[in-house]
Amino acid sequence: QVQLVESGGGLVKAGGSLSLSCLASGTVNSYAVGWFRQAPGKEREFVAAISRRGDSTFSADSVQGRFTISRDYAKTVYLHMNSLKPEDTAVYYCAARPTETIFYKIPDQYDYWGQGTQVTVSS
Repeated sequence: QVQLVESGGGLVKAGGSLSLSCLASGTVNSYAVGWFRQAPGKEREFVAAISRRGDSTFSADSVQGRFTISRDYAKTVYLHMNSLKPEDTAVYYCAARPTETIFYKIPDQYDYWGQGTQVTVSS
């Protein structure tokens, strides 16, 4: 019913910027969306989340002031990344759920997941 596809990953130098997109298809009107990342040998880590209508956003301490999550009124959610660091290197995933939750940092709270896009930051 819902399919998510991430795009925009690539190789950038430390201090650079990159923007990721999450496109949803299927029966979608408005979903709460989160961005997560996973580096080799590490567990999935919460990055940022946005409410169904985009009026509330949350971000992890590790990316605050550098990453911004946003969405349009169609089907796309964005993650704008600035001042990238080598430790930001990971596969980035978007995930969606049909209702809001206070447990937005927990991966199990999301029903749908994309396949991920690789972000590599060189020093």
